[in-house]
Amino acid sequence: MKRIAISLLALSVSACAMGPRTVVPPVALPPATAPQSFAPTQGPTQVTRVAEVPREWWRAFASSELDTLVAEALAHATDIAVADATLRQAREQASATAGSALPQVDASYQAQRTRVSYALSPAVSDSNQQLYTLHTAQLSVTYNPDLFGGIKTRIRSARALAEVQRHRLDAARTTVLANLVQAVIQRASLADQIAALQTSVAVNRDILAQLLKRQQLGAVGAADVATQQAALATAQSALPALVRAEAHQRVIIATLIGRTPGSALPALPSLTALVLPQDLPVLLPSDLVARRPDVGAARAQLEGAAADVGTAVAARLPSIQLEASGGGTAQHLFDMFKSGNPFWSVLGGVTQPIFHAGALRHQQRAAEAALDGAKAQYRATVLQAFGDVSDALTGLRTDADAYDAASRAGDSSARALGFIRRQLALGDVGTLALLNATATDAQARSLVIQARAARLIDTVALFQAAGGGVTSS
Repeated sequence: MKRIAISLLALSVSACAMGPRTVVPPVALPPATAPQSFAPTQGPTQVTRVAEVPREWWRAFASSELDTLVAEALAHATDIAVADATLRQAREQASATAGSALPQVDASYQAQRTRVSYALSPAVSDSNQQLYTLHTAQLSVTYNPDLFGGIKTRIRSARALAEVQRHRLDAARTTVLANLVQAVIQRASLADQIAALQTSVAVNRDILAQLLKRQQLGAVGAADVATQQAALATAQSALPALVRAEAHQRVIIATLIGRTPGSALPALPSLTALVLPQDLPVLLPSDLVARRPDVGAARAQLEGAAADVGTAVAARLPSIQLEASGGGTAQHLFDMFKSGNPFWSVLGGVTQPIFHAGALRHQQRAAEAALDGAKAQYRATVLQAFGDVSDALTGLRTDADAYDAASRAGDSSARALGFIRRQLALGDVGTLALLNATATDAQARSLVIQARAARLIDTVALFQAAGGGVTSS
């Protein structure tokens, strides 16, 4: 008997060692990003420094209207609500799985009213009694000792799934808020582009009026007027697309804050009301891996896959079942536990899988393949995190250059158009020069607005790439 106990203990230790423990694969970290400065000749300068993303990073844009929208999105966004419900479900399922490691106790009571044939032997002591009632109360205890860690690994897997959902809730919050802020910026940019185009239309309309007056005086011909009419119509034709795009951003904002598209929205900030954050946090590569919610979810999924391998290994090893029950039976309710009526039983058993047509072996190999896939997915997620930060920093650097060039082009085109309009008033300008000046000015106005919006949007992208800041408990 002692030898058997020692053998079972050795098998238990060896079996527990089969499940992988340290499963996080190594990923080469890129060098730490040196502090950078994005300083156009015109406009604010942005500087990066090693620091964590503020929990309420959107407040760096200094807009009370944006703060109101974010608060509503956190409270009513459907994606966040779905992720939160999924997390609560996973936590309850993990708690339910953990309960299987403890003994299970059940109580039962049964009342039976029976009439038997006189020719049959009744179950009661009085052979003349054919109609009787039996009351039975019973308490049963079942317990399956986790000799090889199969239950423990199932609990680990369920808890890892809950951890995956926790990180996915953080990712949902970060994604919803980033998309909301970017949609607000994009809508403000489109509103400014609409205003700029309307100004361009007004300028072209004013120029057309002047050309019509000069045509009456015989200073210009019908070709010049027709050319300007075409320029005015071209500017007007670009307006509906911008209006449609701006309306679409309103739909996106409404959806993200949990409102019906087309309903009234809270006050939306203008582009000039949004302050460009000048202090940009950048995490060290090791901190980025620890903070990004998608990396955390991939790491938790990896832990769950490793636990599933242990469960598959344990399924091929012996399992022990213990069961005990006790109670009483009597014809009268209060006689069930009198002398002679109580009963009890104890049952123990061991089950060893012998032949399952290779199913258990293939299940273990499937779990091992899933673990390999989870390792690859973890590496891919970490690399994607580094790539997102790199892309955001590159975008901020090129945005500063683009904003600098657009600002210079806008100033120059505005001065050139002013000169052309004065020359037009004096009657000393050609149609080609006039068209070029108006088209260049309209394009330059739009580019300045887009460049300003791009700096804001890529700042949001950097906050998101660095982990987002919003975390759940």
